[in-house]
Amino acid sequence: MTKKKGKGKMPVDTQELRKDALDFLKDHEDRQYNYKQLAKQLGLTDDHEREALLEVMQDLNEEGYLEEEKRGSFRHVPESQFIEGVVDMTKSGSAFIVSEETEDDTFVQQKLLNTALHGDQVRVLLYARRRNKKPEGEVVEVLKRHKEEFVGTLEVQEKFAFLVPDSRRMPVDIFIPMRNLGEGKNGDKAIVKITEYSAHSKNPVGKVVTILGAAGLHSTEMNAIIAEFDLPTTFPENVVQDAAKIPGEITAKDVSARRDLRPITTFTIDPDDAKDFDDALSIRKLESGRWEIGVHIADVTHYVKPVTALDKEAFERATSVYLVDRVIPMLPERLSNELCSLRPNEDKLTFSVLVEMDEDGNVKKEWFGKTIIHSDKRFSYEDAQERLETGKGEFAEELLTLNQLAYKLRERKFEGGALSFETAEVKFRLDENGKPLEVIPKVRKDAHKLIEDFMLLANRKVAEFIFKKDQKTSNRPFVYRHHDFPPDDKLKSFAKVAARFGHKIDTKNQKALSRSFNQLLEKVEGRPEQNMLQSLAIRSMSKAFYTTEKSSHYGLAFDYYTHFTSPIRRFPDMIAHRLLEHYLLNSKLEIRQEEIEEQCKHSSEMEVRAAEAERASIKYKQVEYMSERIGEEFDGIISGVTEWGIYVEMKPSACEGMIRLSELSDDYYSLDEESYRIVGNNTGKFYQLGDPLKVIVVNTNLQERNIDLQIAGENPSKRTERPNRRERKGKRK
Repeated sequence: MTKKKGKGKMPVDTQELRKDALDFLKDHEDRQYNYKQLAKQLGLTDDHEREALLEVMQDLNEEGYLEEEKRGSFRHVPESQFIEGVVDMTKSGSAFIVSEETEDDTFVQQKLLNTALHGDQVRVLLYARRRNKKPEGEVVEVLKRHKEEFVGTLEVQEKFAFLVPDSRRMPVDIFIPMRNLGEGKNGDKAIVKITEYSAHSKNPVGKVVTILGAAGLHSTEMNAIIAEFDLPTTFPENVVQDAAKIPGEITAKDVSARRDLRPITTFTIDPDDAKDFDDALSIRKLESGRWEIGVHIADVTHYVKPVTALDKEAFERATSVYLVDRVIPMLPERLSNELCSLRPNEDKLTFSVLVEMDEDGNVKKEWFGKTIIHSDKRFSYEDAQERLETGKGEFAEELLTLNQLAYKLRERKFEGGALSFETAEVKFRLDENGKPLEVIPKVRKDAHKLIEDFMLLANRKVAEFIFKKDQKTSNRPFVYRHHDFPPDDKLKSFAKVAARFGHKIDTKNQKALSRSFNQLLEKVEGRPEQNMLQSLAIRSMSKAFYTTEKSSHYGLAFDYYTHFTSPIRRFPDMIAHRLLEHYLLNSKLEIRQEEIEEQCKHSSEMEVRAAEAERASIKYKQVEYMSERIGEEFDGIISGVTEWGIYVEMKPSACEGMIRLSELSDDYYSLDEESYRIVGNNTGKFYQLGDPLKVIVVNTNLQERNIDLQIAGENPSKRTERPNRRERKGKRK
């Protein structure tokens, strides 16, 4: 350490002083020191050095390395600890480690991931946490690989090849020695298995295991998405045999054990192209003047018994997956399209929720149990909507009554604090080769909402019934659908942006927040900021998941909620059916909550996987659709802003493309994160999330599922090459 010499004062080396102080305090973590005590330990006698030490200690305290236990006295915060968690990779190549051991996710730079990839289970060394900063660390060990096979496009050179992965969460290409290339050719879509990881090399080494075909073909790309998300393509033979052995006839014993509802008017309402009908509604007027409404769900668990091959396969899949050109079902067709499909003019076994309602939609009585029904008619949404609009046709009167009651339920739901978000969805009209001819926005009308409202009612009533039974008896594990209050940081960020437009978000409690959200959405309708605020509001929400914890659903404003109404396509609904039957019969069979919780966790994970696969297939078809429209102009809305570009959602197709900032030639633009906008450094011109914008399609990349856009009327800059996705860094807002 530099000491004072003679009468003058040499400048103090604060970096060395900082190191000396930290080293000493680390070795004496069990004690606290003020600056005078520490100066004595370090042999500092000069006042100038002691003053510098005080400043160093205050800085270390501010940064979180020291903690002030009493005024002026500090001790070292333990520098590190180890946690285990799962890697959540970002597009930039860095990652967050999600761990049950920490409240906040831990950030890890790409260079400190130690070969860990998205989804891997890892052991992480936590660094000393700086004050007001997110935790950071480095991966010290990969405990379990999430996957070893990756899908992408082969780039073949003279002496080696690479696989460029499709997944944006795979930040590095996979090196392939020529001996491992097999029959692969440049431009092929392939599945490559990683055979070697090295901390000293950026790229893992792999071997081609499957050639999917030439990139860009419909069949190749759909199979690539299926492989990318590890989706099953066929059912195992023993599962198919199990399904084939199930008898199709309904016996007298089956009927005698159920409530017979076959004489009551019953029908289904589903999409026009639906092949499985797993829910039906019935309606009849009672002598009391009330309405008896029945929500009837296919009795899947009557046919799928626990611990069978069928049950194990359903659990593994956990959900059906709906790609643009096909369905990957949770159950074999024998069940989903035959035995459990509530087809018209057939007797079917069901699990039902019956409610008695007055004219105002108040539920006065409810009943749950096994039933047998006979559907009188199969409606498409369009057929049902026509009857609601014209009041004419078969069962029009019944549909109108159901719709009036649904309106009452909906009104009460929103009064109770439910959120009134409407998210835009699209469907495709494909030709015989899978080429998209048209992108059609899905329009939700009364027929859709009617079904939704009664399904919500059934799900809520089942959850409430179990909760009330649980209060009166011993613990009754069940599967609940939980949706949490929005995270504080996202909520504060949204409230801050809304305030700039004169809108106050009330965060004092859940109902107040919901009410102010809905009031805001009403106030901004038709105003310039509508799209931006609605987009941000949706993004601020938490994700729903399954759990055995008795918890509420914030978005629906229900104290208790479950999924009961779709057991053909969701495993948690099968769990709910089995548990409800178990409790109705007062069965003595022990239910292990830990086992149900594991099933809930797995189902939540598979739900996320299915949603990502569905989005990937939609995105691919949107890009393919736009590849035929290069040079065309579209109206759009700015849907995202990043350090590298402006994302625009085009109308009416909802296809999203990007304008690269490097293509904006009138100024140099940069990201203003707090205001969700891109701002010109010289002109002050800005492009903000939610702003309308006319754009022209200039290029498409089917491999990366990207659409390049240009602002209509703008002259593009000289740059024409699109940056590789691994060059594009930063956080999307």
